[in-house]
Amino acid sequence: MLKKDFAKLVKEGIKAIPEKFLRLVNNAAIVVENWPSAEQKKKLRLRKNMTLLGLYEGVPRTKRDSGYNGILPDKITIFMGPILETAKDENDVKKIVRDTVWHEIAHHFGLSESEVKEAEKRKKKKN
Repeated sequence: MLKKDFAKLVKEGIKAIPEKFLRLVNNAAIVVENWPSAEQKKKLRLRKNMTLLGLYEGVPRTKRDSGYNGILPDKITIFMGPILETAKDENDVKKIVRDTVWHEIAHHFGLSESEVKEAEKRKKKKN
């Protein structure tokens, strides 16, 4: 899959976020990278057998106060290589991208990894 086609799937994933939440995402850039960098893996203490599909780097909205201004944007990175390796087919790629975008935006709103996983379980029960 070409990177531009993958980026379109990321845009679709962003559009799938409910408008009431999407409106509140601010000072955040969502980018596509081929693979996590060595620095990102080291920072997260990823072992060789672990897969990183996306990464939120920034100051969660719950941690921002009146002094939060003039700050570089938060960065949400969606990693194309690991997603393509993980997916069974093109429909699975779309689902994983959509779920990964949702997951990382949840971190932007201040949810911890365990809170995001719990919310994902509730979300799956609804569907």
